[in-house]
Amino acid sequence: MAKLGDFILDIAAGPFGSNLKVECFIPQGFPIIDGANLKGFKVTDNITKFVTEEKARSLHRSIAKRNDVVVTISGNVGQISYIPEDSKYREYLVSQRQFRVSFNTNKVYVPYLIYYFHTNEGQHKILSFANQTGVPALAQPLKNFRNIDIELPDIKIQRKIASILSALDDKIECNTRINLTLEEQAQAIFKSRFIDFEPYFKGDLIESEIGLIPKGWTIGVLSDIANINPTRVLKKGHNSTYLDMKNMPTSGPFPFKWEMKEYSGGMKFQNQDTLMARITPCLENGKVAYVNFLQDNEVAFGSTEYIVMTSKDGYIPELLYFLCRDEAFKGYATKNMNGSSGRQRVSGETIGNYKIAIPPRSVIESVAGYYKTVMDVFKNNGLENLALSNLRDTLLPRLMSGEIKV
Repeated sequence: MAKLGDFILDIAAGPFGSNLKVECFIPQGFPIIDGANLKGFKVTDNITKFVTEEKARSLHRSIAKRNDVVVTISGNVGQISYIPEDSKYREYLVSQRQFRVSFNTNKVYVPYLIYYFHTNEGQHKILSFANQTGVPALAQPLKNFRNIDIELPDIKIQRKIASILSALDDKIECNTRINLTLEEQAQAIFKSRFIDFEPYFKGDLIESEIGLIPKGWTIGVLSDIANINPTRVLKKGHNSTYLDMKNMPTSGPFPFKWEMKEYSGGMKFQNQDTLMARITPCLENGKVAYVNFLQDNEVAFGSTEYIVMTSKDGYIPELLYFLCRDEAFKGYATKNMNGSSGRQRVSGETIGNYKIAIPPRSVIESVAGYYKTVMDVFKNNGLENLALSNLRDTLLPRLMSGEIKV
């Protein structure tokens, strides 16, 4: 048994808030890591905040490099990830809510260490110095992190264990990339055909109240093609699938993380529904999901902060999802939010009044097969990822404890 500090080469917290104010952020530049990038084992590159190179270098103690570990200090405490060798950027500035750590890689295989801290035992050691009142935060995070007791196997064993778990994660990442690429393509095709009308010659377009539209199309509103927040039966006290908005992805159509929970109220949904977050900041982040993971005839439920939409006869549900993913629709929904600052919402009635060009049934039928295939691929890859992540999470503590020998 040793102290984690025995293996640490360098450790530093993120900058003080006064040194990294909102006005420092720019659209592109030196990337900043925050809690949104620490959702899994590896730091993700869905970066939304940047500063200038000059500003980042002035905060050089808070710059993390590849193979460094990043830990959340306050907020979602327990988050811990590492920057992989194939990361998009070579360096990152950690935010005020994180600290970074560099380890002696002759003794520590960083991916192994991260896997360890994702076990119940590892999480317990990090959370043991979190405060129990107010906003969750780690007390004296750098000192207490150094003082964590840990027993590391030989570096060769660390690599073997991590390689088993990484193989599962690599497949999960591959499936995720396939889904994201396919969704980008499907969204681009939808925009070309149903928003920009690129397949149509100018002579085939006519003036309308929303601009040029193809001949034979009609002008309507979203409620013409979709039922908004449909009424469904789900008895209180009944155990059903529950979807928490925090598990709803900002990209990718399927909300695959769920739990069984007793129904006490909320929005009800079924397969082929499109769910849209109606509250800030989830709405601005584009949280829209297509449901296709439920058992036959199952009714699930979630927060009232969803708007639930199901397509009416004649408009396929897959197209409804891609319509709600369109930037113009998101802009309309965001512009029409109301309520108190920080908790603004858009109403189902407002969403239903969104003006659209409605194509003839023949146009919809011409793309139905393609979009159904796309959604089937999403579903199959997503379900495989769920099975792989469950297998990884089952193997993880058993490999770490030595119950399974490598």
